Formats: sequence, C-alpha cells, structure tokens
Amino acid sequence: MQKSSDQSAVKPTLRQLVQNMLAAGLGVQSRRHREAAFQSTSATPFIIGGLVFTAGFVGTLALIVAIVLR
Repeated sequence: MQKSSDQSAVKPTLRQLVQNMLAAGLGVQSRRHREAAFQSTSATPFIIGGLVFTAGFVGTLALIVAIVLR
C-alpha cells in the first residue's frame, strides 16, 4: 500500500531548512534527512535557501581572499 502525497508531505521549519542547507553544502547530508526534504510540500524554500547559502558562501570566500591579499 502506498502513502498518499498529502500524508507524507510536510512543510519544513526554518531550523530544518538551515540544517539541510548546511549539511548538503558540506556534503554530509544523511539519507533520512534528504528523503524527508524531498517529501516537502514545496521546493521553493529549498531553492531560496540554496541561493542564500551559496551567496553567503561565495561572499565569505571573497572576504577571506580579500583579507589574505591585503
């Protein structure tokens, strides 16, 4: 018997979203958390979170390089 998409789909909390972004960005995402993220009701929070995480990561690297090259 298959679960309906309405029963398993949940909206992630901000904390879960941040944890998923950090774990995925560092490459240490567990299978259980990844599967839970894919059962989310919408991909939009993950897309926005991914863009914010990437911008922050690139900005941090640029800042470190600028400080080192000073």
